[in-house]
Amino acid sequence: MFLPYSFGADQQPKLLKAQEKSSSSMAISAMIACKFHQNASLDLRHYVQDIPDFPKPGILFRDISPMLRDPVGWADVMNRLGSLCDSLKPDLIVGIEARGFIVGMGLATQKKLGFVPVRKPGKLPGKVYGIDYALEYGTDRLEIHADAMRDQPKILVVDDLLATGGTASATADLVKKAGGQLVGCAFIVELTALGGRERLPDDIHVESLIHYS
Repeated sequence: MFLPYSFGADQQPKLLKAQEKSSSSMAISAMIACKFHQNASLDLRHYVQDIPDFPKPGILFRDISPMLRDPVGWADVMNRLGSLCDSLKPDLIVGIEARGFIVGMGLATQKKLGFVPVRKPGKLPGKVYGIDYALEYGTDRLEIHADAMRDQPKILVVDDLLATGGTASATADLVKKAGGQLVGCAFIVELTALGGRERLPDDIHVESLIHYS
C-alpha cells in the first residue's frame, strides 16, 4: 500500500503495534463469529412480522413481537446472545431505550450480569452523562447514570435493531464517555443496506442474529 508520507524510526514501532492490534481484533471477531453461528439453530426470520407502511408510508417495519410472544423463539435468541457473552465476557449489559431494555434485561438475567439502561433525556434521576447525536431531521439525546461505569467495566451494548446506526453509535460514545470499556454490540435484526455497522467502532465485535438487505 502506498503512503504519501514516510514514518521515522521512532514512529514505526507505533505503526506496527497498531497494525498488530487491528489484526488481533479481526482474528478474535472471526473466532467469535464461527462459534456464534455454530450455536445457531432456529430460523429466527419465522418469528419476525413484516408491517408495511409503518411508522411512515413506504417503510417496511420488522416487528419482533411474535418472537417475544413465543417462548421457544425467544429462548433461542437468549441462547445465541448468551454464547456471545461467553466469548466477550462483559461485566455489564447496556440496553438502549426502549426495546433494548427487553433484550438487555433478558440477557443480563440469563447470564447473571448487571444491567444499565441508556435513556432519553430527563428520564434518569440524579447525575447523568449525556450525548447529543444527529437525526435525519434535527438532533436527539441519550443519557446514562454518571456512576454506572465505575471501575471501568467491560460493556456489551444490545438493542433489537441496527438500522442507520445513529443511536448505537451515540451509545458507544456515551459508554466510553462514562468510563466503560466497550467490547461489543449485539442486535436481533440488522438492516444491512442502511450501513449502520460502519458507524460503530472498528475495534469491537458487532453481531446481529438476522440480516435483511
